[in-house]
Amino acid sequence: MDVASLTKLLSPEGWALLNALPPYDESRAMALATRLRSEGVDPDLAAAALTQSRLRAKAAAKLGPFAEGMLFTPHGLEQATRLVVAAVHARRYLSAGVGKVADLTCGLGADALAFAGVGLDVLAVDVDEATAALATVNLRAFPEAEVRHTDGLTLDLVAEGVDGLYADPARRTRGGKRVFDPAAYAPPLDAVWALRDQVPALGIKVGPGIPHQGLPADAETQWVSVDGDVVEAGLWFGPLAPEGPGRSALLLQTQDDGHQAASSRVLHGRPGDDQVPDVGPVGSYLYEPDGAVIRAGLVAPAAAELGGRLVDRTIAYVTTDSPAPAPPSGTAPLATGYRVLDVMPFGLKKLKAYLRERDVGRVTIKKRGTAVTPEQLRAQLSLRGDAEATLVLTRVAGRQHVLVVDPLPR
Repeated sequence: MDVASLTKLLSPEGWALLNALPPYDESRAMALATRLRSEGVDPDLAAAALTQSRLRAKAAAKLGPFAEGMLFTPHGLEQATRLVVAAVHARRYLSAGVGKVADLTCGLGADALAFAGVGLDVLAVDVDEATAALATVNLRAFPEAEVRHTDGLTLDLVAEGVDGLYADPARRTRGGKRVFDPAAYAPPLDAVWALRDQVPALGIKVGPGIPHQGLPADAETQWVSVDGDVVEAGLWFGPLAPEGPGRSALLLQTQDDGHQAASSRVLHGRPGDDQVPDVGPVGSYLYEPDGAVIRAGLVAPAAAELGGRLVDRTIAYVTTDSPAPAPPSGTAPLATGYRVLDVMPFGLKKLKAYLRERDVGRVTIKKRGTAVTPEQLRAQLSLRGDAEATLVLTRVAGRQHVLVVDPLPR
């Protein structure tokens, strides 16, 4: 959003128009735009208001009811932290005894909102003028938060009284392409890492695809999943990493509204603690570890906790001979479980006959460690029937197999 559009939206007329719009409905957006023009609403203002209405509707999945009073850009919303995760970030700083957090790349202010919401003083800065202006609007209800248009790396942290730092470097180009090289983040990751010499309580949000190689040895690197979807990784230094350096996985299961955690679980690994999991035949049950567990490289401790073994040394599927213990109340499960019904070497002709004999007309296909494309396989199976089946395509002891499974209740 450019400054001119923002100025129009923030006028009394613009703000009233935006907040008077009906809930966003894609099928009615064109008709609504036509009506606004016929009523004499400035075309640029109408377009800006409708765009914000659409973005607010989309943002509700991340930010819940807060989205109704906020302003967004498509790129800013893409990078914004989910409310349920931002709340976890805020608790880290609170538990570490931090009093004032500088959010060096505040974007639209989602994390700064969570910091202020738990009572922390917040200095939120962004190098982009329009983004800083949007953050000012979004944080207007929090007197604890000050927003500035400046480069966060130029702050005099001592003079500002900052004892905690947070950064979420941009990981996309201006054209929207993802950036995977941490040196190409904006600002570069190395420049942010260096700030821990001034303020040890430093947290950095990074993409979940960040490679293990080159991670700072003095950080806790934590991968986070929400309802099974891996959403981010974070680097936490000093007092923000009370368990010490290493890799961890945070699993969050949300309540029905999707914005508060109903259960959670943290699995930790220690530097040099490279467990070698057992490998063995497929048992009566199959477990697929949460994606954050896999990204963190913690399949071995997960397998040990599930009481199982891997079906192949290179594949993140765990098998057991009896059901894994249910997690305690309030604890998110480490894995999704399945009862194993059949196991067979992969062969198209044999699989087609197997499904035809069982009147299977619909299949869910999961895969790991195989080049088979589920969509292509589904077409080749020529399914007809009323029954359903779940197929897992994977390697077992180095050979391609099909496991026919039945999902266990969550």
